[in-house]
Formats: sequence, C-alpha cells, structure tokens
Amino acid sequence: MTRTWGPVLGLLFNALVFGLSWWPLREMQARGLHPLWATALMYGFACVCITVVRPSSWRSFGAHPALWWLFLGSGLTNFGFNWAVTMGDVVRVVLLFYTMPAWSVLFAWWLLDERPSRASLMRLLLALCGVALVLKTPEMDWPWPASPMDWLALLGGASFALNNTMLKKLSHLPETDRMVAMFAGGTALTAVAALAGNPLGWVALPEGLAWWPYALVLAVVMLASNLCLQFGAARLAASTTALVMLSEIVFATLSSVAMGASELSTRKLVGGALIVLAAVWASWPTAQLQHSDNQSTV
Repeated sequence: MTRTWGPVLGLLFNALVFGLSWWPLREMQARGLHPLWATALMYGFACVCITVVRPSSWRSFGAHPALWWLFLGSGLTNFGFNWAVTMGDVVRVVLLFYTMPAWSVLFAWWLLDERPSRASLMRLLLALCGVALVLKTPEMDWPWPASPMDWLALLGGASFALNNTMLKKLSHLPETDRMVAMFAGGTALTAVAALAGNPLGWVALPEGLAWWPYALVLAVVMLASNLCLQFGAARLAASTTALVMLSEIVFATLSSVAMGASELSTRKLVGGALIVLAAVWASWPTAQLQHSDNQSTV
C-alpha cells in the first residue's frame, strides 16, 4: 500500500502546484512578464540547477533519442497551458486541459502497449463525468474550441499525456536525465514561441523587475513538483497517472473561487467529488495487487 500511495501523493503535489500556478502567472503578467517568458526563465533556472548537480545528464540526449519526445511533450505542455491559463476563465482552461486522460489512453496503447481494461475505461468515464458536471452550467457551453485559449488548453492536455507516457517509457533512466529533457523542452519551446510572437504583437518583451520574486519562488516550487512528477509517473501506469492528475481541476477550481475568479456551484462540488473518487479508485487496484503479492511471498 505504501509503495502505491507514495507515487500517488507525489502526483497530487504536482497537481496542486499546477492547479495554483495560474495566480502567480497572472501576477507576473500584470507586472510586465508574459507567461511564455516566465516559463522560459523558470525552467531555464531549473536547467542550470540540474546542470550544476549532474552535468552529464545532457549527454543522455545522444544515448537515448526517445528523450526528445519528452522534450517536445514538456515544451508543448507548458506553452499551451501556461499561456492559456492567463487568458480567461481558469476553470474552463483546466477542464479543457484535462481531456488529457483520453489522450493518455491512446498514447499508452501506442507507446507502452498498455491496452485499456474495462476498469480503466470505467474510471475514465467517471472522471470525465466529473469534468462535464464542473463545466456544464447554464452560462457556459460544452468544452468545444471557441478561441485561441481553448486550442492552447487542448494542445497542452494532449502534450501532457505524451509527457506522462514517455516518463513511464523512460522510467529506467536516471531522474535527472528525464528532468533535463523536460525542463530543456519547457525552456526552449516557450522562448522560441515568445521570440516568434513578439514581432506579431502577441508576446510583449519583459518590462521592469517587479515580477522577479514571483518567478523565483515559482521556479523553486516547480522544480520540487517536477521531482514528484518524475517519482510518481515512472512508477504508475500512464492511465493511472492521468487520472490522479485530474485532481488539479479541484485545486484550480477551489483556488479560483477563493480569489473571486470563479463561482462555486453544486455542479462543481459534485463534479470535483467524482474526479477525486476516480483518482482514488485508479490507485486502488495496484495497491490490492501489491498486497496480494506480499502475502504470497510470506
């Protein structure tokens, strides 16, 4: 049981960080730092830290070309989600982002040969019912792409599914190697996008330095949360990781309600409860299997 709940708790911490990240990203944007620049700086800081601790990790790109898929998945995840979450309704963005479990089942089937079981499909259905309940209100349409924000959120969700699947596939590599790929992807792709978007008027250059305390704190916290993601995603099935990470919806919803960025409703409460139930259920079969295995060796 402990070996199961450890990875689950690590993923929950990562979900908490990203569920609350909309606030510092918006604060930095209000102080003159676009979220793409913020992401590039924060992930660049993490790259420097990892390089100091283990500079040899960069050589893994040559020895293990599959790390480039992790580079791409992480970069597109941060490009999509971090930009979208500063554009409009936080809950809508997070919910569109969490079409991720559907993508995750496909990626895991393709890259890991993890054929979805009946139970995993039932858990997925339960979680998506929760998503639908949180999203569907009289004032809000179904999550169909209706703006650049929606497309960015969907891109981020699909990319996050690829990211988590590759973490599982590359679980035999040292954590620092996987972290370098993720942080390098987050740094490079967001920086390139920011530079390309500036001449078009989409991304302003950084202004002043009032944003730096937020960037520093968030960079440190994201480094810690990525360690937790590495620990959890490498030890659980990709579909389980996807479902546990759905708890980010609950964290984002509660934080946005507390700060006046959203309104709490019965639908959101019931939907959030279904999402948490699906995440807990996702971890239970593995725990039961490990318990049975332990008994058989006694």
